[in-house]
Amino acid sequence: MNNIQQHQARQNTMHQLFANPVRLLAPMEGLTDPLMRQILTQIAADLGRPYDWSVSEFIRITQHVLPAHVFYKYAPELHHNAKTASGTPIHVQLLGSDAQLMAENATYAAELGAPAIDINFGCPAKTVNSHRGGSVLLDEPETMYQIISAVREAVPAHIPVSAKIRLGYTDTSRMDDIRGAIAASGADWLTIHARTKTQGYKPPAYWDKIQSFNALDIPVIANGEIWSAAQANDCMMQAGTSHLMLGRGAVTRPDLVAQVDNYTENHDDSGKNTATLLWQDLIAHQVKFLEGEAKNDVVLVGRYKQWLGMLTKGYAEAQTVWESIKREKNKAVIINALQASVQ
Repeated sequence: MNNIQQHQARQNTMHQLFANPVRLLAPMEGLTDPLMRQILTQIAADLGRPYDWSVSEFIRITQHVLPAHVFYKYAPELHHNAKTASGTPIHVQLLGSDAQLMAENATYAAELGAPAIDINFGCPAKTVNSHRGGSVLLDEPETMYQIISAVREAVPAHIPVSAKIRLGYTDTSRMDDIRGAIAASGADWLTIHARTKTQGYKPPAYWDKIQSFNALDIPVIANGEIWSAAQANDCMMQAGTSHLMLGRGAVTRPDLVAQVDNYTENHDDSGKNTATLLWQDLIAHQVKFLEGEAKNDVVLVGRYKQWLGMLTKGYAEAQTVWESIKREKNKAVIINALQASVQ
């Protein structure tokens, strides 16, 4: 396949992926692990609005090409045509600063079946940034360009390469340089969390600042501080893009992805959310989570409590369950408390 044919093949892939507004489940380290992805993508599919795809937690690239078992640990879906049980595609996310190593690992991920490679320039964690990974590279647009272009050149032409960024590291003063680096890199699309690293996760998100990136000749996906369908609508209007990545809001309200499309299609002036998943309908999914795979029950219960704590922001019933099990360590007792919450 010559360069013209490769370009046309990529254009066709992009047209298919972005023919309609996309809805993505965000990669959130320590939160949307494979088990959580499995649950949330199943709920979305059951509600009739499956996620278009999700992205794995980042895989840290430092000194060498990682063995297959590491990729399978972060993206076990690679064993199943890179899809969750509900059929949601999973893209593999890499984080690192060495362009050649990133390219070599991306190539191997593609060989293992990754349908797309996502490059993380958004992680705000101090431990990651101190080792020159994630959002700290927003202060090095040239390095960003080198990484993306090296990965784009290395992986097969039909496999998309995307990047996820924030608006900047300490401030937004490098936005023009970042935009230029993305434009020259060959990235197939861009996801933007509408805050700087310094702003972390504190509201508000500055969706309007995504607008300038629409000058790029690639799709732009907006992310950050989307907790409701009304906020999703505001985000799309201010950012000037119809494509969204849902993060903590999707964990707090697992029906958010369906709410967003219901709101968009049936918008009224009230701005109220249309609940599509009641607490009693969510019980079975929580039990499935508690019966999922983990290193041990202590880890699983800890992970579940993290989720339940977030659910308290979306469901009043979750607060009642939380009060009754917050010190409980026995998984069976927790399951019983959950099931009793709807009796």
